[in-house]
Amino acid sequence: MARTNRPVSRRQAWWLLATALAASLPLAPQVPLWLSLAAGAVFSWRAALTWRQWHLPPRWLLVLLVIAGTVGVFLQYRTTMGRTPGIALLVVFLSLKLLELRAARDAVATALLCYFLVLGQFLFTQTIPTALLACLTVLITTATLLAASDDRPQPLLQLRRAGLMLAQALPFMLLLFLLFPRVQGPLWGIPQDRISAVSGLSDTMSPGSIALLSQSDAIAFRVQFKGTVPPQSELYWRGPVMPSFDGRSWRVRQTLGAYTEVPYSGIGAAVDYEVTLEPHGKFWLFALELPATLPADSALTSDYQPIARQAVRNRMRYAQRAWPEAIAGINEASSILREALALPRDGNPRMRAIAAGWRAQHGDDGAAILATAETFFGQQLLIYTLNPPLLGADIVDEFLFDTKRGFCEHFAAAFVFALRAAGVPARVVAGYQGGEVNPVDGYLVVRQYDAHAWAEAWIAGRGWVRIDPTAISAPSRINSNLASAVPTEEGLPFLARSDLAWLREVRYRLDAVTNGWNQWVLGYNPQRQRDLLAGLGMNEPDWRSMTAVLSVLCGGVMLGLTVWILRNRLRVDPALAAWRRFTARLARRGIVWQPWEGPLAFAERAAGQAPRHAKSIVEIATLYARMRYGPAPQAGDLLQLKQKIAAFHP
Repeated sequence: MARTNRPVSRRQAWWLLATALAASLPLAPQVPLWLSLAAGAVFSWRAALTWRQWHLPPRWLLVLLVIAGTVGVFLQYRTTMGRTPGIALLVVFLSLKLLELRAARDAVATALLCYFLVLGQFLFTQTIPTALLACLTVLITTATLLAASDDRPQPLLQLRRAGLMLAQALPFMLLLFLLFPRVQGPLWGIPQDRISAVSGLSDTMSPGSIALLSQSDAIAFRVQFKGTVPPQSELYWRGPVMPSFDGRSWRVRQTLGAYTEVPYSGIGAAVDYEVTLEPHGKFWLFALELPATLPADSALTSDYQPIARQAVRNRMRYAQRAWPEAIAGINEASSILREALALPRDGNPRMRAIAAGWRAQHGDDGAAILATAETFFGQQLLIYTLNPPLLGADIVDEFLFDTKRGFCEHFAAAFVFALRAAGVPARVVAGYQGGEVNPVDGYLVVRQYDAHAWAEAWIAGRGWVRIDPTAISAPSRINSNLASAVPTEEGLPFLARSDLAWLREVRYRLDAVTNGWNQWVLGYNPQRQRDLLAGLGMNEPDWRSMTAVLSVLCGGVMLGLTVWILRNRLRVDPALAAWRRFTARLARRGIVWQPWEGPLAFAERAAGQAPRHAKSIVEIATLYARMRYGPAPQAGDLLQLKQKIAAFHP
């Protein structure tokens, strides 16, 4: 590295400005608007200083700007600690550091600060575009470090040198990634500054809430089945259970785990699968009904809702087993059954009167009342729609007898209300129904527009029984997908449309690439590492054996790179090879070039000894000296040198 007190050149200043922009721009959506504008103003100021060759601002002004920026960040976040305030402070310091680029050490410090900001991008998102953009920024920053030592090469050559250095480091990066002992969770798993806005099911359900969610095509989770994927009509992904009703909204009541193992038995063959759950900020997990096992660090509520011990704020992968047919809750607690019968004192008088008739007709026969309710709903000719009309105070009566238009939450809520009014315990279950198999990687992808609500009724001798009232009026929603169930004139999420075959093909491939990234890069956890090492013959790896393997492999890579570098160093530079041919021709005439003799000094001596060829000797020596010791060789210099030497015959 050059001396640290050497002043920063104009070209080096441009390199540093480009690096600062590349490191700061991806973070602009994460910092306040005023900070982005202020940083942009400082970058423009730095560009003007470089372009006009103006003097740098005085230090007292920079101190005031640093204080102002720090105070601004504190007032914005009420702290200077944490992920977002820390990144905001780094942006402040980087932008102002550009205004005091006086020596080479300032250039090095600025480049290293840019490396920190590249890491900061991964604190917010770890997508493939983020990684590609980070790689580009690292390439530019590395080229800037090279320019801090020698700014004479042209930008493309500087970038090529930086790329070569990074390529040499790539084998070490891969070895460290694969073999370095993993810790559970990402290294950037620091506490969040605030609850991130994530889409997904809520712990309440009111008319229209799931219909709004159906407009989103964001991925809720992915599933990889160990065997054949079950039919679409059996893919009920159980989520929050809502037994509490206040006359308009249904709410979750159970938030604590009651069972560490499932308290019911299954019938028939079990289904094994693995879920990759996207973060949604809540405690609940999603499982194919009914779960036969529970993931690690999870439990089952008394209403059979799987929940995690901590809110799901990072992508989570867990293995599961399900019983498509299970007998659950035959000896249900009386307190849970009372809660599943509770209704407000008044409201929806028409449905109450009809349900009272069912009760009078069938008495305590819950199975008969359930069959009557299903027949009744089938006779109402209800319409399944993404745009349900607004409802007043009596939401069940207005839906069933007036508007007759609703989404799955309208169907489920009305059905559960009717059963409760007839004396049958029932509750609403929210989750997702269906999914789409990606033919590229075989994963089942469940999106937010697959959100669904259905009903559960308690029948004596049978326990809890699932009934989907949506399937009564719109069976295509359950047997096929959302697009086949809603009217064609209603707007669908872009990725839910079935009339764009090319879009589906593009989406399949993008989803497969993204899923591979999530599974093998972001999801490379200790278990994945153990599985990989087991495939390499290390069945019980510990830190000693892993360190030994890592050391041996890194040593082998280092030896290979050393041999490659030494081999390249033995190759003669083309300009030097041409110069040696030139001096060899003069040596045959008695004019011998000495290794310690510079080309211009040799040319002066040779011209005196061979005056007839003085002009050619001086031209060749001058061109060679410019190529070897000048700022940067020009395009065509090497060809011109070779041609002059080829034509030189003393």
